[in-house]
Amino acid sequence: MGRWIKPEVYPLMAAMSFVTGMCIFQLTRNVLLNPDVRVDKAHRKTAVLENQEEGEKYAQHSLRRFLRTRPPEIMPSINRFFAGNENMKGDQ
Repeated sequence: MGRWIKPEVYPLMAAMSFVTGMCIFQLTRNVLLNPDVRVDKAHRKTAVLENQEEGEKYAQHSLRRFLRTRPPEIMPSINRFFAGNENMKGDQ
């Protein structure tokens, strides 16, 4: 196996594995939890589903609720350092 895979390819393989895992996670999440996806025969027959509560629950998941309370910065301490103001907050 070492003859076929060179060490220079390891970072590319890691990045591609990570992205493939993210795609599989999102596809699985949509198939299993998305209220608009109809897999079973009973739900496919209905033209319009009345499931606003289920759709709201799907759209406002726990990660989105958590991030809503955070300032929109990636690294706030580095931003404050380069801005020159240690007392600066992310929510101005």
